[in-house]
Amino acid sequence: MLDLVGKRFWYFLISTLIILPGVISLLIPPALKPGIEFTSGSLMTLRFEQSVGQEELRSEYATLGHADAVIQRTGQGDFIVRTKTLAPETKDSEGNVVEPAEKDRIEAALQQKFGPLSTVDFYSVSPTVAAELVKKAFWAILAAVVAILLYIAWAFRKLPNPFRYGISAIIAVVHDVLVVLGIFSILGKVFGTEIDMMFITAVLTVMGYSVHDTIVIFDRIRENVLKYGPEADFGQTVNSSILETLSRSLNTVLTVIFALVALYLFGGVTIREFILAMLIGVISGTYSSICTAAQIVVSWEKGDIVRILRHTPLRALVTRSAA
Repeated sequence: MLDLVGKRFWYFLISTLIILPGVISLLIPPALKPGIEFTSGSLMTLRFEQSVGQEELRSEYATLGHADAVIQRTGQGDFIVRTKTLAPETKDSEGNVVEPAEKDRIEAALQQKFGPLSTVDFYSVSPTVAAELVKKAFWAILAAVVAILLYIAWAFRKLPNPFRYGISAIIAVVHDVLVVLGIFSILGKVFGTEIDMMFITAVLTVMGYSVHDTIVIFDRIRENVLKYGPEADFGQTVNSSILETLSRSLNTVLTVIFALVALYLFGGVTIREFILAMLIGVISGTYSSICTAAQIVVSWEKGDIVRILRHTPLRALVTRSAA
């Protein structure tokens, strides 16, 4: 029988080596490159009837007072342009338009320069709305973590120490979130990859996927513990449970990966970061369910953490200080 549990310390080392570069990147400001939803600004998706070069468009935006505009070309030939928040139209006391909206002025200037165009999409986010979105995203993730802990502790209440399962699942979720955040932090610093509300959606989805995969393994552990009784070796029980669910986990993740890769390659550029976050998170979630969550339960049960602490210099220092 393949001994996955016996190699748990190697899995912990691999996870540390994967997460550590991302954590270091997160500690270097800015941790992540925020998108328009978190920093405020305006975003336009423009479609020209004739060929327009990206540098030509950037030069025209500079002429219009937006030299800092971020311009990205999509696979369909459209342009996604991000600028500072564009001013709305101004009216006098009688409701007459004194000055048209800055968006309309830009469109008129671009049309005069490059010919007919259409605005496929446009939206603006004010600083107040951006701050509110950041706050709501934080509370959404925190609420999800608490709900996961309580649900797993309740679902496994018939087993000894049910909160161990809940805490182990939370650690696996944190593992997956750190992997996604760390990679996007590095991508933001190297390639300018931004995060937006779609990224938060991807993180929450990854958390749900990770917990779902972990619960499948935990549920089989529960069945085998009740089947073989407390006298059976817990490590062997967990190892058997992982092997019994391994093909199901791998088949599921491969199916999801194929779909995500297809979306990443052939989907629109506007969802590419979302798909990339999902792809990284799904792979990490499958790994953490097998190699993190279940292994932490075993280490906790066998007292590995206590033994490690007893042999650390910090433990010796604390003991001498107490004496």
